[in-house]
Amino acid sequence: MLPFPSAQIALARGFIGCLFLLASVFFFRKHLSLQRIRADLWVLILSGIAIGINWILLFQSYRYTSISNATICYYCAPVIVVVLSPFVLKEKLTLVNSCCIGAALLGIILITGSSGAAGSNDLAGILYGLGAAAFYASVILLNKFFRHVTNMERTIVQLAAATISLFPYVLLTSPVDAGMITLQSIALLLVVGVIHTGFSYFLYFSGLNTLKGQTAALFSYIDPLTAILLSALLLKEPMGLKQILGGILILGSTLAIDILARQEVA
Repeated sequence: MLPFPSAQIALARGFIGCLFLLASVFFFRKHLSLQRIRADLWVLILSGIAIGINWILLFQSYRYTSISNATICYYCAPVIVVVLSPFVLKEKLTLVNSCCIGAALLGIILITGSSGAAGSNDLAGILYGLGAAAFYASVILLNKFFRHVTNMERTIVQLAAATISLFPYVLLTSPVDAGMITLQSIALLLVVGVIHTGFSYFLYFSGLNTLKGQTAALFSYIDPLTAILLSALLLKEPMGLKQILGGILILGSTLAIDILARQEVA
């Protein structure tokens, strides 16, 4: 595990990921339009700040509870979007969406109930995960207001905004401990920033050009399923029947919401 505080990991992730995407833009001779970026600047800044806070809460969740619990709670974000859409986007709440919300809430209750016996740390981790989901949901909602920037421009500026906004917070709350800076910790930070942020975003945007929307949505759910399986196989994290049922309810409801939303757009 990375020895750095969550805020420092989030800062490094945003900075390294942003540099990687900028390098890929110049390497493949893509064009970034300052005019398009300027037109959506305030939404980009707000969503970038939300991404930074979202990362802090997610890494905190990993520290307090299991990876499976944190990941499943984090994927409640689409459900939160559906709950907020009638107020923010003036969208109608359908019966199917209401059922999905109910299923996700039941899933959270099952996970919270099964983890409560393990101690308050698990519950704190679950709350951190849900907080991360709430901020990621705000990013999804803010993305609805973009009118000019491309996906790559949006992500680069969002990562830059997250980095800039996190920098003073890290300076004030998480001073760097020289004892934690080792070759191993630096290598792990580079893996998180380059592989899990910059390169994964690059592959995602490359795939969007060739994949259908629903296919991309289905592939995105490989992420939580892989995290859950690896946490059980490699880290030997226990997962009871209630947690499994809760995970199925949450991931199933978010997948249904995602597919229905893409069908409406099509």
